[in-house]
Amino acid sequence: MTDMRQYLTDPVFKIISDIAARDSVKTYVIGGFVRDILLGKSPEDAKDIDIVVVGSGIDMAQKVKNELGGKTSLSIFKSFGTAMVKHGKQEIEFVGARKESYRRESRKPIVENGTLEDDQIRRDFTINAMALSLNPDTFGELLDPFHGVSDLEKKIIRTPQNPETTFDDDPLRMLRGIRFATRLGFKIQEDTFKAISSTKERISIVSQERISDELNKIIMTENPGRGFILLDKTGLLKIIFPELHKMKGVDERKGIKHKDNFLHTLEVLDNLSKKSDDLWLRWSALLHDIAKPATKRFEQGIGWTFHAHDFIGAKMVPSIFKRLKLPLNEKMKYVQKLVKLHLRPIVLSQEIVTDSAVRRLLFDAGPEIDDLMTLCEADITSKNERTVKRHLKNFGIVRQKITEIEEKDHIRNFQPPISGDDIQKAFNIQPSRPIGVIKNSIKEAILDGEIPNEFKAAYELMLKIGSELGLKQVSELQPPED
Repeated sequence: MTDMRQYLTDPVFKIISDIAARDSVKTYVIGGFVRDILLGKSPEDAKDIDIVVVGSGIDMAQKVKNELGGKTSLSIFKSFGTAMVKHGKQEIEFVGARKESYRRESRKPIVENGTLEDDQIRRDFTINAMALSLNPDTFGELLDPFHGVSDLEKKIIRTPQNPETTFDDDPLRMLRGIRFATRLGFKIQEDTFKAISSTKERISIVSQERISDELNKIIMTENPGRGFILLDKTGLLKIIFPELHKMKGVDERKGIKHKDNFLHTLEVLDNLSKKSDDLWLRWSALLHDIAKPATKRFEQGIGWTFHAHDFIGAKMVPSIFKRLKLPLNEKMKYVQKLVKLHLRPIVLSQEIVTDSAVRRLLFDAGPEIDDLMTLCEADITSKNERTVKRHLKNFGIVRQKITEIEEKDHIRNFQPPISGDDIQKAFNIQPSRPIGVIKNSIKEAILDGEIPNEFKAAYELMLKIGSELGLKQVSELQPPED
């Protein structure tokens, strides 16, 4: 076994070791820090460090905070018996070694003081139950009673104790297991997998916020599609994300099939994840076809159709976000916008691209145009390499056209050259219907390429439309200063 002391060179470990010796308490670093260094990650990259003390974790945290000094902060959570020390980029959590028991109806454990092994056996998985001693006489010694090192080598996710007990006690661990399997590319050990499937209904006692936090972490992995397949195979997906589960399967009528929209969606998500680590863009990929089950129809002579799934999907986004306790702010509106527009560039890529169509796409997409194009390119999931190349080439043409139109007409963050206030001033009228008519006429003329996106041309059109509406100019407008 490698000498683990080489990974404990951070000064904070020496400080903890010295306090442990002075106070005659046993102290260990446990969990993700140990797992990650054994997987080859640098200890310098560790931001979250978990310390278990056979004694008072809060008392140890207070003393470590005092030793570190400077801008170090301390947060104490007495009801949980834990404390958090923040030092630079590090967050060091201290907890007293404990054993836990659970009531059926709650995730909140009954906690008692315990030994290190009591603490290790209550951990979720063997790969997270390994500890390194910070005690001077055994500094750097690895304590691995449940063979976490072996499981790392075998690349399996397994619980330290009976998996049904582990998941029954804390059902969130089922999602954590799937998340670790997805993130690390590990397999969930057979008995552990079966236990997730048999215990899945217990997820109902977990708060939606905690569930969605795990979903977000799965989405942010390198290959998130694998995580959703595991959620489906265990039966959890149908419970926590029924809209996505409904996308599963292929129907056939008169020898005509449609593709499995669930698997297609996961492929789009994986494609996009290679291009972007934006959480909300990834959510857009996950939801872009979410309305296909609701819009699926078989039409004679045409086959399977999903008319208006873009618009209906966009309408579904707020209710999905609300149920999942995701933010109902500009992030939700961003996802809704991309779901609504995701077919527009695809249609353009299959037709002769007109300047007017590109202007309208730029106007509707605004600052999200680049993300929209990235989503649409990820939506190409054909197994035919020539088809993929053709579509990507066509999207390249659309992108080039977008660049040319944007440089010329500045539509992306469109602001009309003539405002409503300008129209009121020019004709000395109060807010009324004619103002909207004139503004809309100017916007449509710019988007159709009938006039350039500039003050003079918009001003002349304003006067023309105003005259047709029976308005008389009473004041001249001055062009805005550059």
